[in-house]
Amino acid sequence: MLVFVNTDAEADAYVEEELVALCQAAGMAPVGTLRQRVNRPSSATFVGKGKVEELFATVHDVGADAALFDCELNAVQQRNLAEKLECRVVDRTQLILDIFAQRAHSREGKLQVELAQLTYLLPKITAIYTKFERQKGGIGLRGPGETQLESDRRRIRDRISALKRELDEVRLSRGRQRAARRKKPFPFASIVGYTSAGKSTLMNALSGSEVAVDSRLFATLDPTTRRVELPNGYSVYFTDTVGFVRRLPTHLIAAFRATLEEVSESDFLVHVVDLSHPSWEVQQDAVMDTLAELDADAKPVLTVFNKCDKLRDPAIARKAVAAEPGSVAVSALTGDGLPAFMDAAVRMTLSFLTPVEAVIPYNQSRLVQECYDFGRVLHVEHREDGVHIRAELVADMVGRLKPYITQPLTDDRR
Repeated sequence: MLVFVNTDAEADAYVEEELVALCQAAGMAPVGTLRQRVNRPSSATFVGKGKVEELFATVHDVGADAALFDCELNAVQQRNLAEKLECRVVDRTQLILDIFAQRAHSREGKLQVELAQLTYLLPKITAIYTKFERQKGGIGLRGPGETQLESDRRRIRDRISALKRELDEVRLSRGRQRAARRKKPFPFASIVGYTSAGKSTLMNALSGSEVAVDSRLFATLDPTTRRVELPNGYSVYFTDTVGFVRRLPTHLIAAFRATLEEVSESDFLVHVVDLSHPSWEVQQDAVMDTLAELDADAKPVLTVFNKCDKLRDPAIARKAVAAEPGSVAVSALTGDGLPAFMDAAVRMTLSFLTPVEAVIPYNQSRLVQECYDFGRVLHVEHREDGVHIRAELVADMVGRLKPYITQPLTDDRR
């Protein structure tokens, strides 16, 4: 039984569609819906007393074995609702955590999901022991329920600490991998977007790889990085990341920090938007809100309006691109629009290169090779006073070459 509690009536259709999709992704079959506008949630049951009674009758009429609330319930509310409804009660956060647990296959993914689940569980565990009888009287005597509660809390905290230590090692390993790739003169781009927007399909179309593609929500949890050659002879490292969703639980954002650092460390972002979705603007805003939580919203963004092959009216794509400067419209599935995307990626990569002219002394000739390693050399000439070089270089290389730079190149001389 799906229970909707959003306050904005205009968002009803989108909220309902998304929760149904989340429910199906978790392997649950919706059998009915109920709605109440909740401006001031009840401290005991979130929804009102009358709605709880109506929900109880409906749950048992349709034979539902769980009530799924499109909100986050605290421990007391979840316990009270489970007692009154006589069925399992699941909130939105728990549902998404369940989906992530099903999708996690790598060691890193499983560690991150377990950390998110335990972090979610810890403040709720008190409710499990509320029925335990506690002994009264006598100094220093504690009831068995309280003792077990403290013991379980300690075990959960110990496990959380152990998971964080393991994930710190994962974070260091990822940092070393990024540092190794950073020795190459190529920028990094993270492919971000709402879940099921077509990020993995775009990655496959660009790189020729076979990243798993699935229409279900949150099909990709483990990031994949591929080097893609661009038309100008330069390259970009693209990383396919986990899909975002409206009100992505903070437990997940915190637990998946090691994975999401790929987004934070990128030079620019490729934001894939499912233009065929009727509420694509809502999804686009949700992604930007999540990027803000990651402190990545200020990064340059190349917006890709995807799934244009599903549009009945091509004018929708033209209008979206016109409203978003620098964006492109593509179909990652059919390949339509990919040349325009590659051209846009070239422009983005060039924005991270500084064109310079320099005269490098022969006793510093190693810098010539580094110009090849950390940029694109356009012209080299050996003269009496040194090696005259014209190149487009990454910022770090420009700094090393600074004493020998004669003048920067303007765009019309590149």
